[in-house]
Amino acid sequence: MLIYSIINQKGGTGKTTTAINLGAALNRRAKKVLLIDLDPQGNLSYSLGINEFQNSMAEVLLGECKISQILHSNEGLDIAPSDNSLADAELSLAVSGGQERALKTALADISDYDYVLIDCPPSLSTLTVNALLTSHKVIIPMQMEVLSIQGLDQIMNTINKVSTTFSVDLSIEGVLPVMVDQRRKLSQEVRDYILENYDLRIFDSMIRTNVKASEAPSFGRSVINYKPTSNSAVDYMRFGDEILELNA
Repeated sequence: MLIYSIINQKGGTGKTTTAINLGAALNRRAKKVLLIDLDPQGNLSYSLGINEFQNSMAEVLLGECKISQILHSNEGLDIAPSDNSLADAELSLAVSGGQERALKTALADISDYDYVLIDCPPSLSTLTVNALLTSHKVIIPMQMEVLSIQGLDQIMNTINKVSTTFSVDLSIEGVLPVMVDQRRKLSQEVRDYILENYDLRIFDSMIRTNVKASEAPSFGRSVINYKPTSNSAVDYMRFGDEILELNA
């Protein structure tokens, strides 16, 4: 079982879209996937049509129920939902102290998945630290824009800080270019800058700008299910295959 955190401390970078559609792509390749919504905004849950539930990741992290008891299914994916109650749970974890491995503990009884994808909040928080300490690898969705470089520095600092503080070796699988407009020269320039100045892989796959990816959550579906011939769906299927190749 491989656990990935999908992280970017800058909002609006396609974390949730990437988590959902990477999961859908892996599922299309006969992999069993668990999606964990670890963002109090609950965008992943909402985007897959999960709007009503009794228990969520808030109760799981507080030890009030098992993760297996909160799961919902859509498109062959298992989803552990969240809503704004997760913010209160995070505060409780932070106040009690020493709860940075609550998620790791909660996942201890889960073993029948090929991939677990964690949609992280856009901040350095107790939830983000929990995700990083649980994960084997990190994926960073990122727009190829100048201001995104500053965000990348923040992510690298966060990962280094967590690695040092908790004596763990966090592996960054790579940077995924998202919302790419191939007509813009800037995208290639930012890509080249990252390759020259950071010891990071940039995935061969890139996710092109496409309105269908924005429409899909309105129908509670991945773009791969909603419009499988769209640029976004094709790109995410290609990305899923790249992830499988890296882990073959």
